[in-house]
Amino acid sequence: MKLKKGDFIEIEYTGKVKETNEIFDLTSEKEAKKNNLFNPKAPYGPLTVCLGQGDLIKGLEDQLVGKEPGNYTIEIPSDKAFGKKDPKLMKIVNTNIFKKQKISPFPGLRLNMDGFIGTIRSVSGGRTIIDFNHPLAGRNLIYEIKINRVVTNPEDKLQGFLKLRLGKSVKTELKNGEAKVDLELPDKAKKEIESVIKKAIKEVKKVTFSKTTTKE
Repeated sequence: MKLKKGDFIEIEYTGKVKETNEIFDLTSEKEAKKNNLFNPKAPYGPLTVCLGQGDLIKGLEDQLVGKEPGNYTIEIPSDKAFGKKDPKLMKIVNTNIFKKQKISPFPGLRLNMDGFIGTIRSVSGGRTIIDFNHPLAGRNLIYEIKINRVVTNPEDKLQGFLKLRLGKSVKTELKNGEAKVDLELPDKAKKEIESVIKKAIKEVKKVTFSKTTTKE
């Protein structure tokens, strides 16, 4: 069965920077520990994604379309991954700005400036260069990926869809086209998530959110 846009699939992968072989993302807890990348707060294990919904970078999604379940090594050029570096996103600031905030700038330091995340590239002569490009901009990538299966059960789709976006599993029930989600969210977020769910999962016609309370 060849994959097409709109299909839900269960995958495992390890993403590396081609030039350095540095791992930047992976789904295996075992591999994370082996490479000293383990994060106790990270949700490891297979992911359920929907092709064409932006769950993966576009370059990877495009290359998965037409494939069948199995193991693949996929190379993605920088322009199909996180884009090329934009020189306009390299900013020079006075180093004294950091000193006044009791921050000692150094190359590699990640910081938030006016809501934008940047990485310090150099500090010299009273000037600090900050790079606001994505950390992987300009990098060619390699994915070692395993497509376990095509997910066809609507409730499995729903749970996988929510886990990917929330970073955790939530209780759900899908019956007669109505999806009940055990989750408390602001009204605006509810409408946005409902819209995306209904677009991706055709079996879902309505979504209701309610937080279950348990008595002590």
